[in-house]
Amino acid sequence: MTGLAPGAAGDERPWARLVDRRSVNRGDRRRAALLGALDDLLREQTLEQVNVAEISARAGVSRSAFYFYFESKATAVLALMAQLYDDASEATDRLVKAEGDPRQRIRGVIETLFDSVDRTPHTYRALLQARAAHPAVGELWDAGRAEFAALVAEMSVRERIGARAPDDDAAPDASALAAVLLDLNDHALERYALGAGPPRERHIDTLVHLWVAGIYGSPA
Repeated sequence: MTGLAPGAAGDERPWARLVDRRSVNRGDRRRAALLGALDDLLREQTLEQVNVAEISARAGVSRSAFYFYFESKATAVLALMAQLYDDASEATDRLVKAEGDPRQRIRGVIETLFDSVDRTPHTYRALLQARAAHPAVGELWDAGRAEFAALVAEMSVRERIGARAPDDDAAPDASALAAVLLDLNDHALERYALGAGPPRERHIDTLVHLWVAGIYGSPA
């Protein structure tokens, strides 16, 4: 989840409102410098090894400037993940419109997530560390994910009403199903970012199968 393209002033995305202490301005050079410095350092060190003084020095700003924007280095990692969040938002928008083949829509969302991890694997690994070590970051992440879960649940209900998905006693609760499917995505992306589990395409194929079967009752 991430990128350094947070949105113009007056047009803040939900992720920016959750993460940043100040309104995000695309032209804010100090903020961009801090995130650029953090990104560079995470290519060389783990999040635990990086410190705020080092980030600030590399960005050419003071420590107080860092805390003007972010509560902690862990929160700054979330800001780095804004592009992944934006990518996921756009892909989810396409999914919930429920236009075209369901399997292709679902695959498009999942491939977008894996593409984002491929672009900045070091940042995603830092995110995993931040979520594990900082409860506040985990809460912010969960709040962002809840937005996606609500959209997926709403789409599932619409598909059931339209008789494109089964709606009987055997069908799981739409909200619970959405939460579990997103849990599967999170776990798969974590294993992939850490180099564990099956290769990328097998990861994606399996997730697509489970999503289609879960929502539509059949992989066909």
